[in-house]
Amino acid sequence: MESTHRPASRVLCLDAARRLLLLRWRDPFDGTYVWETPGGGVEPGETPLAAARRELAEETGLDPAAVLDRWVPVEREVRWNGKRYVGTEHFFVAEFAEFAEERPPLVRTGLLPEERSSPAGYRVLVPDGPWS
Repeated sequence: MESTHRPASRVLCLDAARRLLLLRWRDPFDGTYVWETPGGGVEPGETPLAAARRELAEETGLDPAAVLDRWVPVEREVRWNGKRYVGTEHFFVAEFAEFAEERPPLVRTGLLPEERSSPAGYRVLVPDGPWS
């Protein structure tokens, strides 16, 4: 399978209780499911921070200003829609006072046409163990 270099940004959305928001996507190529934090590719001329804020707003409707200007680089290989993507993904943190409920209402109207059939849910992970 051919590889495409694709820098990306992802956002770890945490509330005051340190609960983490994850989005579930269905791969349109093979139907497999994947859990991911909000995020996606960095567009030409866009900074990783701007991409993180844009992707957060597009995929969740949450306030993009909550994304902090600190990140950790992670080298990743991702398979999606029959393609293999490799590159550095910048992981940012966004802090929220609290998620309104166990499943906060998300507004996902910013998805691209090819992404609209892929969302398959989301959940908030309640920390236990060392996160408590």
